[in-house]
Amino acid sequence: MRYSFPWLHTPAMLACLSLTPATLPVRADTCPDPGQWYEPGGEHLDSAALFAELAGRDVVMLGEQHDRIDQHRWQLHVLAGLYALRPDMAIGLEMLPREAQPALDAWVAGELDEANFLEASDWYGAWGFDPELYLPILHFARLQRVPVVALNVTPDLRGRLVEEGWQAIPEAERFGISAPAEASPDYRERLTAIHAQHSNSDDNEGLERFIAAQLVWDRAMAAGLAKATGEAELVVGLIGQGHLQYGHGVPHQLADLGVEDPVALLPWAVGAEECEPLPAGLARAVFALSEVAEAEPAMQLGVLVASHADGVEIQGMLEDSVAERSGLEEGDIILRAAGESLAQPADLTRRVQRQPPGTLLPLEIVRSGEQREVLVRFPARTQTTP
Repeated sequence: MRYSFPWLHTPAMLACLSLTPATLPVRADTCPDPGQWYEPGGEHLDSAALFAELAGRDVVMLGEQHDRIDQHRWQLHVLAGLYALRPDMAIGLEMLPREAQPALDAWVAGELDEANFLEASDWYGAWGFDPELYLPILHFARLQRVPVVALNVTPDLRGRLVEEGWQAIPEAERFGISAPAEASPDYRERLTAIHAQHSNSDDNEGLERFIAAQLVWDRAMAAGLAKATGEAELVVGLIGQGHLQYGHGVPHQLADLGVEDPVALLPWAVGAEECEPLPAGLARAVFALSEVAEAEPAMQLGVLVASHADGVEIQGMLEDSVAERSGLEEGDIILRAAGESLAQPADLTRRVQRQPPGTLLPLEIVRSGEQREVLVRFPARTQTTP
């Protein structure tokens, strides 16, 4: 079964992973200065000294919130700075599974244009976020002939490893990825808190599946980074920040694989009036970014979905979400959205994100063996006056 865990890719849910509940806004005069590096819980860092340190590491990981263009620009600048110091570099992408590696190789070699690369890599099916967020980084890699490595695995393989177990999947089918190290108690606590926001708090079986899927995700990316260190002096991974914070997730799995001292760097938004303190141990360093007005967020249903033979199945639902208010229920199988057949969770995500505010999206569903239509009403944007 293919699972989709959308809360790991949204700013709201990633915020749950990045800050402790007790943190409070502080006065602006104590906020980090935009454009500067800081050690969480510590002082301002000299950028030249920091980059000299980073260039001596084997693995550097750059966190992100996937839909924030300013954070991808920050990643590009860091990549360029590291390349200037250590050009024997590879870039690892969470965004694509191992099957996309031939397309990445052809892209870097200049054999594919953008449209053909997106098709060959199955970008929209594998990831779903706007490729325009990532194309400047991909063009940088192509210009400098920097190898790009697909770090992820498909949701199908992730689901098989969770449901069937690691020993049941031949090593070749899991790309030689070994079973993950157990999650630390702190990591389990954070994942449990996230799961509780999207599912019944008594669903212990669902919680364990969720944690197991997260560990597969972390281990796959760590294994990809570790393997790439044998082919490049410096490997820079672009990874969602929830997988990197506090040394959990991917850093924890890298340590289990014998990669010494991997470094995680995170962007940090700084508001004009208030900001959050930098929690100690969050990452090796954070870069302060001016908080900018965000583009209107894409529409969301507020559901957890899994692949199904006939479409996608609703496995969980946020309280008071668009889906709940429209009458959808857990267990519903969504066959089509606006007449388009759904084969995987990404198909539904892509269709919903294209939906204009204040409009209706017809869904054809099956509930208790009966086929019916549900009209999902998306809210209009809140109008503000200057």
